Amino acid sequence: MPATTLDLRDLPPAQRHQEVHAAFEALDDGETLEIVNDHDPRPLYLEFRADVEAFDAENYECTEEQPGKYVAKLPKRR
Repeated sequence: MPATTLDLRDLPPAQRHQEVHAAFEALDDGETLEIVNDHDPRPLYLEFRADVEAFDAENYECTEEQPGKYVAKLPKRR
């Protein structure tokens, strides 16, 4: 179950990655950040996989719940 849900759809695009990184850093080990976005967050996934050591890329999930609503789960390693 996600510890934190962050809806990015109302944030300006230039602020989104910064907000996600801050929320992810605030998680405890083993928790998950769930983000809601208006487009596929694949670039964010690639950024996290390359740059964030605590990111558990193997357990990342993303679903398109409806057009314009993507929900991604970014787990933090234990």
